[in-house]
Amino acid sequence: MKKKILTATAAAIVCLACTHSGKISVLMRDGTAAGLSLPAENTAATYQSIQDVLSDTITIKSQVRKNGPILMSAIKDEDGEMVAHEEIKAAVVTARFRNVAERNGKVDIAFDVTIPGELTDTDWLVQFHPLLLINGDTLRMDDLQVTGAKYRKMQLRGYEKYNKFLASIISDSTKMIDRHQLEVFIQRNYKSLFGVTREEAVEHFTRDYIVRRNRRKIAMKDRMRDKYIKMPIVKEGLRLDTIVSEGSSDIVYRYVQTLDVSSKMKKVSVVLDGEVFQEDQLVYTTPQSRPLDFYISSLSTLVDDRAHFISSVIYRNAEANTACYIDFASGSSNIELDREENRREVSRIKKNLVGLLEDKDFLIDSIKITASCSPEGSFQTNKALAAARAESVKTHFNKYLTKAADSLDADRKGIKFITASVPEDWEMLDKIVRKDSLLAASEKEDYASLAGIDNPDKREAALSGRKYYMHLREKLYPRLRIVRFDFHLHRKGMIKDTVHTTLPDSVYDKGVMAIKDRDYNTAIKLLRPYHDYNTAVAYCAAGYNASAREILESLHKDDKVLYMLSLVYSRIGKKQEAIESYLEACRMNPSLVNRGNLDPEISSLVKEFNLQDKLFNII
Repeated sequence: MKKKILTATAAAIVCLACTHSGKISVLMRDGTAAGLSLPAENTAATYQSIQDVLSDTITIKSQVRKNGPILMSAIKDEDGEMVAHEEIKAAVVTARFRNVAERNGKVDIAFDVTIPGELTDTDWLVQFHPLLLINGDTLRMDDLQVTGAKYRKMQLRGYEKYNKFLASIISDSTKMIDRHQLEVFIQRNYKSLFGVTREEAVEHFTRDYIVRRNRRKIAMKDRMRDKYIKMPIVKEGLRLDTIVSEGSSDIVYRYVQTLDVSSKMKKVSVVLDGEVFQEDQLVYTTPQSRPLDFYISSLSTLVDDRAHFISSVIYRNAEANTACYIDFASGSSNIELDREENRREVSRIKKNLVGLLEDKDFLIDSIKITASCSPEGSFQTNKALAAARAESVKTHFNKYLTKAADSLDADRKGIKFITASVPEDWEMLDKIVRKDSLLAASEKEDYASLAGIDNPDKREAALSGRKYYMHLREKLYPRLRIVRFDFHLHRKGMIKDTVHTTLPDSVYDKGVMAIKDRDYNTAIKLLRPYHDYNTAVAYCAAGYNASAREILESLHKDDKVLYMLSLVYSRIGKKQEAIESYLEACRMNPSLVNRGNLDPEISSLVKEFNLQDKLFNII
């Protein structure tokens, strides 16, 4: 009897396999595939769909079904959770392209995926992969999956077997011990344990064969998972997971995807690939669908990209200056280049001179060198010393400038060196003392009280008796021993002292480029002060309709301004004003009739108020 049952079961399996083989052959012969199509446009809700996130939906185009083909249907909500769907009727149109509007850097594309009943079977898993084709790149969107009820049961049985295997792995090490023998041993020998530790006793009575078997099972976990779970149940990366109990019913799924739009994204295409699995075997690969094309329209194309200029005054003469900290020996005017600080400072000034000689716009008229000393020593001595140091620096750099001009083939003629000196720069010392963080407030007040002493030598003598004098002399005085360079320049070829001209406005140009790149927040930041048409375009593209309206209504009403006003009026519900503005814009510029088809705010007005005849007369 048992043999007869096994024979009957085997025969049923063979029959089932033959049935599916024949069905697969039909699919291959006919090239059966899921279809992509565009949903019918809802005129009244066209613009609303851009403002609000559209929802994916599913419906069944059922033929004769006794119990209905769906056991469970789930779609991913806005939080990423798979939830039960709400069925709707999906209208399908035959067009293969559609214009879609970008707003605030994003665009919604919607398409219907029609899964023929011939591709569904209770023993099959069918997966579909919607692909985006953008500027030569292929991006994979979330998959759609239709699972047969028997196939899902097979998957669940695999998980049950694997979980049973995992449960057989012993995680509690105490279960591997011969507890009875261990307890008897401890009771008999609890006082001394014959020198045997408790850990050694536990190890002795551990059942080695159980431990070895458990280790083998742990090592086999991955292999057993592959054995029992041949086709895992996928939960991530799915937009739809539907289980069918019977085939022969078409499933139509409304797929909605929001995309970030880059400046170069003009068109997006969608194609669909798919596979059919029976058990863990790939039995059929669907042909790739014909592409659906979505042409992206953007308000950025309405930008006025004419050059924007600003008035500017160019001056013939210019100045540049820098300070050089040269550490002279006490009472000396010689530049000691063996000191590292001096070499570094002199090298920096030489680089500045070379840079000015190489400048393409300016020539050097003169270089003024001013040397100053710190207050220690007599004023007369410091006066002579500062003058001598200025002359020493002049001589050094005059020689260098002559050599540099010759090597660079630069114009050295007419450059004058002028020297000046500040014997004791008390004004600078006063500023340094006020900002010094190491002097106490009382010390700063005491220092300030000595400022009334007009004679610099007497003032220095009074300071030398203060406790804080050593801080002044060691830390602050060196900062007064500087050489200042003032470079007097003039523009090459310029005779007049000033020239009034217009220059390209780089800030405005960056704002316009930000609109073209669909970076509207940056565009608003850059263009806000100009309060002009392009500022309004940036506001409108970013959804700031009140700000855009306020600017547009203040501008001269040309065709572009009127068209933008019609967009804004449509958004805020002023439909009559929107219609009047749009029609007047089209009279000024008939090409805007076709442009209106690209913007949902305008196209919805045309359809709602039957403006086609008026527009036809304009054309």
